Amino acid sequence: MNKKSGSFLLGAATAAHQVEGNNIHSDFWALEQMENSGYKEPSLDAVDHYNRYEEDIQLIAEAGLNAYRFSIEWARIEPEKGRFDEKEIKHYENVLKCCREHNITPVVTMHHFSSPKWLISEGGWESEITIQYFANYCRHVVSKLGDLMEYVCTINEANMGLQIAAVARDIMMKMGITPQIGLNFELPKEMQGRKAVEAAVFGLKPEQPVSTFLSLRSEKGDILVMRAHESAREAMKEVCPHLKVGLTLSLFDIQVQPGGEAQAEKAWDDDFAHYLPYLQKDDFIGVQNYTRKLMGENGSLPVPEGSELTQMGYEFYPEGIGHAIRHVAEQLPKPIFVTENGIGTDDDSRRVEYIKRALAGVGECVADGIPVIGYLHWSLLDNFEWQEGYGKTFGLIAVDRSTQKRMPKPSLAYLGSFRNKFIPK
Repeated sequence: MNKKSGSFLLGAATAAHQVEGNNIHSDFWALEQMENSGYKEPSLDAVDHYNRYEEDIQLIAEAGLNAYRFSIEWARIEPEKGRFDEKEIKHYENVLKCCREHNITPVVTMHHFSSPKWLISEGGWESEITIQYFANYCRHVVSKLGDLMEYVCTINEANMGLQIAAVARDIMMKMGITPQIGLNFELPKEMQGRKAVEAAVFGLKPEQPVSTFLSLRSEKGDILVMRAHESAREAMKEVCPHLKVGLTLSLFDIQVQPGGEAQAEKAWDDDFAHYLPYLQKDDFIGVQNYTRKLMGENGSLPVPEGSELTQMGYEFYPEGIGHAIRHVAEQLPKPIFVTENGIGTDDDSRRVEYIKRALAGVGECVADGIPVIGYLHWSLLDNFEWQEGYGKTFGLIAVDRSTQKRMPKPSLAYLGSFRNKFIPK
């Protein structure tokens, strides 16, 4: 697994809304608080990473890791349209400096699912104006903090809205509802009622769509996200040319089963290949993988009978990350950064096994000359897993939320033990 030159980045990742707490100006905070919310529970104080980041970064360093991916929260930086909060800029400056003081390379994500509430009121992620708004926010942040940054992910899992739309269409089909072109299908009455309440939360009319980053995405919205990425990349590089900028994609290890060649090709095109024109000027690609997807002649197949499942219902399949890296490398000659890979489980011994087998695959990719920058495990902390609340545990560190006490799991030290296998002493 030795990497002959340079430093392989080995670490863990978080997202602001999932760990910081009290992200009161964001769209997801508003949705969590609404009546009949689709969230099992609100985020509230989360795991208080906003105030405890120094302790958490120290735990990363003590484990022998050398990288930390975290997101800067747009809703904190720009709580009202056009008003930037310099106190929050200072907060993230302190986080970046803390990383540097502990010899941790920060990997910064500018947008990780949550957005300012005002952005959704303005049309959100289906509106052309969002391209400009996002670029303005990114430009402002790097004009203040760019000297402390190196790797920047513009948008986390830029393809997620399209993946969610595909899942929704599958569900509708199983319910006997035939989706029309784009997202124009009739929702069940109970979902229609919730959509009207959501619209009111953002000051929209009942018939107006609520377009958060995780809303069902149209094909136009899908490309709009990529254009926002391009615009933000150029804006940041104008200010700080030294930055290495890319985005991250959610990628399954798509495996062809008999008769499934055409379906597999389409699935890969939907998840990855059709984005290639928008990635050509990027400095790297962030690859995020959690499991595989078996493709037959009629589409994706069920998880094989008897397979071990994670808390999320995914097949336990750590080999997926190595396969995904190879598939990406075949089509995009860019450095590859594993920006997320992990497992939701309450049995940390299975997390250790997952890391062992996942890193074996990554190491083989490195040995074969694929330019892999690093591996960031998801996640550093047990945290707020969006609609699932706090019941799913992905963390290398457990948190007692009644006291916010940190309890490192054996998997944290185990991940750290791999550092010298990638980096020559």
